Amino acid sequence: QVQLVESGGGLVQAGGSLRLSCAASGRTFSSYVMGWFRQAPGKEREFVATISWNGGITYYADSVKGRFTISRDNAKNTVYLQMNSLKTEDTAVYSCAARAGGSTRISSQYDYWGQGTQVTVSS
Repeated sequence: QVQLVESGGGLVQAGGSLRLSCAASGRTFSSYVMGWFRQAPGKEREFVATISWNGGITYYADSVKGRFTISRDNAKNTVYLQMNSLKTEDTAVYSCAARAGGSTRISSQYDYWGQGTQVTVSS
């Protein structure tokens, strides 16, 4: 069982930056693939980024590539999402997820989810 708690969301102006954190419980964090997803009002949840168990492999949605960076610190049981050059269309609830398997962009293939943190980008 893995419990995930996100933090770091908030209100930021367009062009600004935020860093989201996702703290995980459990001693097997380093064995999980971790992902970030987001859901805007009235829209379906969408993939943002994923990182392999050792941080060696990352994938990003085209919409955030070059602006967002996913990373992890297995010693701290934490995964991060550094978001730069934020746009109003990045406004959403951001959730982290854990998967006991290979990297995937498909949300239904993740086993554990956090409650989410709101990111609002103003113009």
